[in-house]
Amino acid sequence: MRTEEFDFDLPERLIAQHPPAQRGGSRLLRVSSDGLLDARFADLPNWLRAGDVLVMNDTRVLKARLFGEKDSGGKVEVLVERVLPGQEMLAQVRASKTPKPGSEFRLAEGRVQVLGRQGEFFHLRLQASTDIYEFLERYGHLPLPPYITHAADAADDERYQTVFAREPGAVAAPTAGLHFDDAMLQTLRERGVGHAYVTLHVGAGTFKPVRAENIAEHVMHSERFSIPPATVEAIAQARANGGRVIAVGTTSLRALESAARDGTLRAGSGETNIFITPGYRFNVVDVLLTNFHLPKSTLLMLVCAFGGMQRMLAAYRHAVQHEYRFFSYGDAMLIDRSAD
Repeated sequence: MRTEEFDFDLPERLIAQHPPAQRGGSRLLRVSSDGLLDARFADLPNWLRAGDVLVMNDTRVLKARLFGEKDSGGKVEVLVERVLPGQEMLAQVRASKTPKPGSEFRLAEGRVQVLGRQGEFFHLRLQASTDIYEFLERYGHLPLPPYITHAADAADDERYQTVFAREPGAVAAPTAGLHFDDAMLQTLRERGVGHAYVTLHVGAGTFKPVRAENIAEHVMHSERFSIPPATVEAIAQARANGGRVIAVGTTSLRALESAARDGTLRAGSGETNIFITPGYRFNVVDVLLTNFHLPKSTLLMLVCAFGGMQRMLAAYRHAVQHEYRFFSYGDAMLIDRSAD
């Protein structure tokens, strides 16, 4: 398939720059075999039932953007992609001149040594008196997506995290989860909808455009994920009771499908570069809650694989026509898996 088949016209005014005033205050587009239905996120319980299980990504976004300077006085910007053992990290580095292995520069109250390169990332070691996670929390800035034009502030520090975030490691939020507040989660529990968690640490590659004309030639980025035994058990119980698996976000879906490549879901941790495109056979997820994605993106390809290409492209045209808000701080869709 060609990348241009996943293109659509998106007016810039529909790119949400800020979240709604309250969590859960967004709109929701219901996409099913019955067609398209305009609704509110508050209506979500109407389409879930006792015995279903929600699977949510509990990753927590790091304050991964840091600013520093070379000993010469030149400015340096670092965007951490992944924290490694031993106070080390992989990161994008912006500087007037490319840092060389063995060189050092200052970040806040610490120094950073350049150990080498791994592809597009620099391999760095932090020399500081604090743990690297504490250092990022103290001196870093939240890395908002490139299509959000303002610098992260205190409001973003709260709203660009899900209420169930607990495992630090992502550089972008699992944005479908941003719609949930504690009241909605409690309502669903009271209605018998189960809750389970996976962890997938979203990398900056999630924003990487597909530059290949043929989607089969695109090289997918790799991300860390973990599926706990309790989640495997919760899904098995839901299946046994006739319930459905509802993935909250494409990241939860990618983690689950990565752990069930041979058709059987297993607990464990690993790396995934799974690239889901039309024609993929889903093994785990029945329903997907997700936001609206960028034109020609891998995530749009994923939702087209899940909901059916023509149905999903029609849903996107509908969303533009009815001025839904797009991307991370935007509105949501609830999609039934296509039977095709």
